[in-house]
Amino acid sequence: QVQLVESGGGSVQAGGSLRLSCAASGYTTRRYCMGWFRQAPGKEREGVAAIDSDGSPIYVHSVKGRFTISRDSAKHTQYLQMNSLKPEDTAMYYCAADLRFCTLAPGDFNYWGQGTQVTVSS
Repeated sequence: QVQLVESGGGSVQAGGSLRLSCAASGYTTRRYCMGWFRQAPGKEREGVAAIDSDGSPIYVHSVKGRFTISRDSAKHTQYLQMNSLKPEDTAMYYCAADLRFCTLAPGDFNYWGQGTQVTVSS
């Protein structure tokens, strides 16, 4: 079974940076999509970024120019570099993966991590 484990969350001041990591195990192929989603209390889960097996990224508009998604397919690991963090970025961040789709729609992803909390103070 595929298992995803996130790390790198924490508390930072506005303008600070964090790098989230997600290690995947249980895959027999490197041809899959990996992505990051976030959910704040009282809000819907939102797609933040995704990257396909060719390394092509997509981002939600609110993080363009601030966040960068990358992957090391050989290690089955993805990263989210988060710069210029804002209080509105505060949320639980989830790593996700899928063998078929690569979108920012949570319903397209079959495999999920447990989440890592990101808190940005002003």
